[in-house]
Amino acid sequence: MPVLVRLDRVTKDYSEGRELRHVLKDAELSVNDGEFVAIRGRSGSGKSTVLNLVAGIDQPTSGEVFVGEIALGRLSPRERTLLRRDQMGFVFQFFNLIPTLTVLENVLLPAELAGLRGLRRRAVELLERVGLSDRPGTFPDRLSGGEQQRVAIARALVRDPRLVLADEPTGNLDDATGAAVLELLDSVTRRSGKTLLLVTHSREVAALADRELTIEGGRLV
Repeated sequence: MPVLVRLDRVTKDYSEGRELRHVLKDAELSVNDGEFVAIRGRSGSGKSTVLNLVAGIDQPTSGEVFVGEIALGRLSPRERTLLRRDQMGFVFQFFNLIPTLTVLENVLLPAELAGLRGLRRRAVELLERVGLSDRPGTFPDRLSGGEQQRVAIARALVRDPRLVLADEPTGNLDDATGAAVLELLDSVTRRSGKTLLLVTHSREVAALADRELTIEGGRLV
């Protein structure tokens, strides 16, 4: 199975005043196409940094990040933005839905921003798959937290990305709702053959993945 995501001896440092904070040090990661990989670690360990590096939002201090055969460090900022837009979907802890848009409009937003038309049917199908086929005209403030996260999952998949990046997607939900949302995210990405890279502090969440990694001393083990 081909490798879709690879970190090759990636180090990431941040300046905090006069101090230099070492978040990742010679980190290695390989995620196969179609695989569900969970990265677990305590708060501040560098989990979200890994996602930001894979998305091309952050750049490593040293080392290289690959998506497919593409080395992100060799791309211009615009090229990284286009790669992120065209090949990645995102699910966040706090949903990040637009309150003035309906459920259907929120799902279609990535397509609208890319100037794409003709994805309304796919958006409606995705809402059916996440159990919200009866709520397309509802605004986010009328939804529960679990329902909002289901909208966010549909939004992440509307452009049929190869890679879905999820940052603590159940962290703002109660245990029962979080478990249901996670099972949904797992099932809809597996069914469509997507690669899912998820970060979490929860052992229970990580247990659903094909493979679990932890961040220890700046390395993925």
